[in-house]
Amino acid sequence: LTYTKVMEGSTPEYLSVVVDSTGESIFEGRKLVEPSNPRAFRVSPATAVRIFHLAADLNYFESVDLESHKKVANLGRKTFTYEQGGRKNRAEFNYTLRRPAQQLVEVFEKIAAVQQHVMALEYATKYDHLRLPQHLKQIQIDLDRKALAEPGLLVPALEQIARNRRFLNIAQTGARRLLERIQDGEWSARVQPAPPEAP
Repeated sequence: LTYTKVMEGSTPEYLSVVVDSTGESIFEGRKLVEPSNPRAFRVSPATAVRIFHLAADLNYFESVDLESHKKVANLGRKTFTYEQGGRKNRAEFNYTLRRPAQQLVEVFEKIAAVQQHVMALEYATKYDHLRLPQHLKQIQIDLDRKALAEPGLLVPALEQIARNRRFLNIAQTGARRLLERIQDGEWSARVQPAPPEAP
């Protein structure tokens, strides 16, 4: 199941998240002119189940019109694609009133937000240590807003910052606080039943 969004002038301009029923996933976020640079990761069973249940509510995008057909601003051209065997269904829209589709966009956007934070931390630890406190503060804000899905994916980068004395003390302290929040079970996934069988 794939979610893509294209919006020129935004950051990123091209966003793609692919999730299969086992949780194996791929993220890509870049400018349209940049070459493809996908990143592999894994979402929790609970998140994978939620994504596929929402897709099932939308009949796996088969013969479904998700566009609201209302006059709204350009919010980015979004596409859901479901592939299984030789079957491939696709639905495109700018803005939708269908609640399951809105929820599915929200889940994918929250996953993408975590991956963008991971990339920002990885870049800052290599090339721009002074920006680490700013990045960590933004992660804190996004956690408070419940704007992140799978924040556990941030743990390796946060642990690197917390343990390495070459980083500013304020960055190390901020990373430790985030680790405590993420690891205290607040976002721990609960195992749910397997995704529904595709029709």
